[in-house]
Amino acid sequence: MGAYCRAIESHLCHKNDGHLIRISGPAFDLVRGWACHGVPLKVVLSGIDRTFERYYRKGPRRRPVHIAFCEADVLDAFDEWRRAIGVASADVAPTLTSVSAGDVAPAFGSPEDDVAAAPHAAPTLRSAGATGARRSDSLPAHLDRVANRLTLLRGDPRNGPDLDDAIAQAVLTLDSLRPAARQARGSARQALVARLESIDAELLARAGERLSPDQLALLTHDASDALAPFRERMPADAYLAARERAVAGLIREHAGLPLIRYQV
Repeated sequence: MGAYCRAIESHLCHKNDGHLIRISGPAFDLVRGWACHGVPLKVVLSGIDRTFERYYRKGPRRRPVHIAFCEADVLDAFDEWRRAIGVASADVAPTLTSVSAGDVAPAFGSPEDDVAAAPHAAPTLRSAGATGARRSDSLPAHLDRVANRLTLLRGDPRNGPDLDDAIAQAVLTLDSLRPAARQARGSARQALVARLESIDAELLARAGERLSPDQLALLTHDASDALAPFRERMPADAYLAARERAVAGLIREHAGLPLIRYQV
């Protein structure tokens, strides 16, 4: 728990250009709730990044961003992560029931603050729907965004010539789909969505082929760690399927690939 909080505090400090925002009191209670309900650290950091991306778009920043302002984005990111790997809402439950002051007091505020913010009952986690989950992009907007991100990925040193060529071909295909996407309805739209699914799977497969056995083992270990809070509540086959999807997500992150398949 202490490492989880320290990592979030460090990331928040970095995003705030070095301004230290301590996670104590109500902020600690909020972060502890995420840990209790199995929100992976990478998902929390992704949610924080979303908050700052939106903040940067508004112009010059005038004050530091506190962790509480990131809550909606963190829960949105967690909801997307759960849906992507197939973890049901029923599997999200507290795994910690108490945190001693000694676990966190050295790094965050005073011991009194941390004890006051750590009740014996695990905090509840509001669903992403309660915070107003973002609507999906329209299909044409999704194609534009993905094509732009793939174009920026060309020549990335993480990816070799084979994957780079596949990315270039994917960009050409997406460009060819744009005109039809504006008017596509019914079966035509379903065909476009299926094509995006195919492109996504192909690029992920190419990215996976570039990994060494040691790299793949490390990603599998990371996926298992992320799913550990849910494992006891999931049937064995569901857990294995979720781990496979989690590994695919980590391969995507490792290669810098955007999500190409379209999620309504």
